[in-house]
Amino acid sequence: MSLYEKKTLNFFWMVDMKPIITIDVGGTTIKHALFNKSNQTLTNKGVVDTPKNLATFYAVIEKIVKKYDRTKIAGVALSIPGAVNQQTGIIGGISALPYIHNFPIKAALEKRLNLPVSMENDANCAALAEVNSGMAVNMQNIVMLVIGTGVGGAVVINRQLVHGQHLLGGEFGMMLGQTDQRLSLVGTAVRMAQHYNQAFKTNYTGKEILQMAQNGDATAQKYALRLYDNLARAIFNLQFVVDPEAFIIGGGVSGNQDFIDNLNEAAQRLVQRVADIKLVPKIIPAYYHNDANLIGAALNFKIKKTVLI
Repeated sequence: MSLYEKKTLNFFWMVDMKPIITIDVGGTTIKHALFNKSNQTLTNKGVVDTPKNLATFYAVIEKIVKKYDRTKIAGVALSIPGAVNQQTGIIGGISALPYIHNFPIKAALEKRLNLPVSMENDANCAALAEVNSGMAVNMQNIVMLVIGTGVGGAVVINRQLVHGQHLLGGEFGMMLGQTDQRLSLVGTAVRMAQHYNQAFKTNYTGKEILQMAQNGDATAQKYALRLYDNLARAIFNLQFVVDPEAFIIGGGVSGNQDFIDNLNEAAQRLVQRVADIKLVPKIIPAYYHNDANLIGAALNFKIKKTVLI
């Protein structure tokens, strides 16, 4: 965001201080909060399970919005997976939620909610938050990886998001990992747990398996190592494509320091094993952790309303 954009955005917020309902749609849960522009904080946080179909999705979003007086709300900001076209209001690409794609979902939501709605890719939202006031506030070029049910991503060059010709910039979950599987299927704790539980007829969460690995369980370590190696391979390759100042890890795992440490160690091992240029990527957690998507969605709402980008 340029200095002009920041000054314009700050002025706009001063004259319109209505809060924004901000919603982060994930493959497993939907997080929501009220973003207060006066002090740029989140309040009234909540979380619900992500529905399995479009009708229930609409009902959940309507229920969240109905908690508030519409006359006192500026609008609804969505952080959502997929290739989000902010001009057409259509989400292309693929995600863990096939029912949100390839139709004018933004217009449908605005009609149902009777409020302005903005949408941006979830990882792009996280990057906006980190660049605006988080870990990347003093950086020019970063890569963001948001690790949840799948792997999302964002590329920021000269402090501007790179959306790409087909709005697929940063869709790192589509990259191929080991055994030609998409990174979203082999690079998250959620998927790791699915593979583990299928193999051993158990019902552990990804967090539990990672903790088992930390405690020395050899089988859990094998599955965790595969997860870290797939992510490290993607980061290694991206270092030589974008050459960012840092890789910022978002999503729930960003609050797990053991995860960040293990990922850094996996990247170091890979560099020592294969690289002629011994450049170890800088991997750091997001400042806002799980709130980055919510904050970034609200920032995107105001940027779009002031027609800055």
